[in-house]
Amino acid sequence: MPDFSPKTPSIHQYAPLPNLDLGPDLITPQYGGGSIANLADSVCQLLDVPTLGIGPLGDKLLSPVGEGVKRVVLVLVDALSYNHFCRWGEGIAPIWRDLVLKGTLAPITSITPSTTDAALTSLWTGQAPAKHGILGFEVWLKQYSMVANLLFHAPASFRGPHGSLEQTGFDPEKFLPVPTLGPHLRAHGVEPYAFQHRNILKSGLSSTFLAEANLEGIGSPSELWVNLRELLEENPHQRLYAYAYWGLVDTLFHLYGTDNERPAAEFASFSTNFERFFLSKLSQQAKKDTVLILTADHGQVYTPPNPHREIKNHPQLVNMLSMLPSGENRCTYFYVRPGQKENVRTYIEEHWPNDFLVIDSEKALQAGLFGPAPHHADAHNRVGDLIALAKKDAYFWWADKRNHLLGRHGGLAAQEMIVPFLAVRLDA
Repeated sequence: MPDFSPKTPSIHQYAPLPNLDLGPDLITPQYGGGSIANLADSVCQLLDVPTLGIGPLGDKLLSPVGEGVKRVVLVLVDALSYNHFCRWGEGIAPIWRDLVLKGTLAPITSITPSTTDAALTSLWTGQAPAKHGILGFEVWLKQYSMVANLLFHAPASFRGPHGSLEQTGFDPEKFLPVPTLGPHLRAHGVEPYAFQHRNILKSGLSSTFLAEANLEGIGSPSELWVNLRELLEENPHQRLYAYAYWGLVDTLFHLYGTDNERPAAEFASFSTNFERFFLSKLSQQAKKDTVLILTADHGQVYTPPNPHREIKNHPQLVNMLSMLPSGENRCTYFYVRPGQKENVRTYIEEHWPNDFLVIDSEKALQAGLFGPAPHHADAHNRVGDLIALAKKDAYFWWADKRNHLLGRHGGLAAQEMIVPFLAVRLDA
């Protein structure tokens, strides 16, 4: 039987940044060959296509797959931490345990911030956030004079329709300063496909990085797996990359917390459908020269509501800021008024002792926390003056609405940073 332990890898196995001490509680993204930012180039390497980003995963992770790969199927389960994958693979979703016997399973890291819009952009560009510029859920965009929600492409304070940011002249298809994977693969003879829920198939975020991908809308795991099986069966000789995204585990973690039965049940259903309608019915011809990868963008941390963590209850702190925070609840960017930086740092450390690591934004950027240089031209504007990195179950809440989330991510704790990388040849 495969060994799924240790459930959470030791924090000491991850190389620290030489000029930034994150302490014993936080994990540094492994951009040099051990992060989700390395997956795009890993796909390119497997398909014998030139790379376009910061480099692939290490050879120890890719070499067991072998050579002669013509098709890669990458399945991303939003918020599936390495810990949860191991636990569920031992119990409610044993098909993944069976596949580990035939392939490679390893823990890799998310990026900073460990959040969906930044992570998926890294997955489709091969670049870290400091380079592609998607640096959080809510980000100050100086050129539009507003804090924008980069997942929904709307002003962060608006409650109107998604995509309304385009009314400012924002063009999602031209927003990224780096090339994306779809056109790159197609230029080298590999057909790209993207399977996503119909609700987000042509969303603003998807439009940002899915250029030239064949978009396939799905509504359930069963539809995903049947459609994906048919794609492989109907195109047995086509070189292709098929990306499949499923987000309901993440949604249920947010709503119910990380140890609730509901997200576990959802992954069990997702896995049962995978085995029953995809893997067991896939012909040998369709399996030939095909690699399956399972991974995630980030994990989540249980964060019970706490009024003390709501910025509105700290007017003294608000008065020291030039605007409300941005970024992530667990990787928060503070824009401070002139001369108030040390006062803001002191206030956070005194009112939330041992809950946050507060660091200078420019120091974090230059140290490589958001990825190696060169950086996006506007990166320094998007991460503020100070960054508060959450420890344990800490977070900040500043939105003008009810604080209802029981699970969050964005920070550098092991539960949100360590995700699985499972690669297996289907013809093994």
